[in-house]
Amino acid sequence: MAGDRTVAIGGLGAIGAHLARVLDAGVEGLRLVAVSARDQEKARRSLVGFRAPPRLVALPELAEAAEIVVEAAPAAVFEQIAEPAIARGRIFVPSSVGALLPRMHLVARARETGARIIVPTGALLGLDAVRAAAEGTVASVTIETRKPPRGLEGAPYLVERGVDLGGIAAPTVVFRGNAFDAARGFPANVNVAAALALAGIGPERTMVEIWADPTVTRNTHTIRVEAEAARLTMTIENVPSEENPRTGKITPLSILACLRGLTSTLKVGS
Repeated sequence: MAGDRTVAIGGLGAIGAHLARVLDAGVEGLRLVAVSARDQEKARRSLVGFRAPPRLVALPELAEAAEIVVEAAPAAVFEQIAEPAIARGRIFVPSSVGALLPRMHLVARARETGARIIVPTGALLGLDAVRAAAEGTVASVTIETRKPPRGLEGAPYLVERGVDLGGIAAPTVVFRGNAFDAARGFPANVNVAAALALAGIGPERTMVEIWADPTVTRNTHTIRVEAEAARLTMTIENVPSEENPRTGKITPLSILACLRGLTSTLKVGS
């Protein structure tokens, strides 16, 4: 309808396809107008039955089509979606937040063009509390992530070191370090750590532990914050997506909540 904010989605996998279906079904104030995907034929099949099928365009063309550009694609093509959106002064909503950490020049570029980069909460919790605490003095922020071994397969950090997750029979730490190094080594697994780092004390000071844990069936994140204003301990257990075990089912719902917040008369949370 006239007055609706237009949305384009880059990627139609576990996150993007779900989001596209919900937007097509109707979300007040938002209208899906374009999508892009690596597999064009699969994308066309995904759009069958839509009430108002969006245009299928190339990744760089998303920014030409809509006011709001959502990145829901593999981290390898992050820049193909992010750079045009920021150059055009769009609202850019990334799901691959880990891919943003080594590309903070995009934030500086957004200041020049008037673009906004809005990081959704994703599979995390308590970001409002962390942001509030970071307005004061924060001594430490840590996040411990536990995933079934299958959910960590293919991570560059593990591939480079020849780590075979198939033989893991007990909970095993596979990484300890800061959020910046975690994002480089596990680009498909640490979007939660990246969002936490951006909300709080930065990627160099935010410490990350990643466990391959065959005893869990859910992607589990425990956050601990020691701050002058509060001590926070928070745990969330996310159900992995059937389409992609690296992604939690809550992630597309979080992006949808983020998009609603852009048009809602009443917005809860900072």
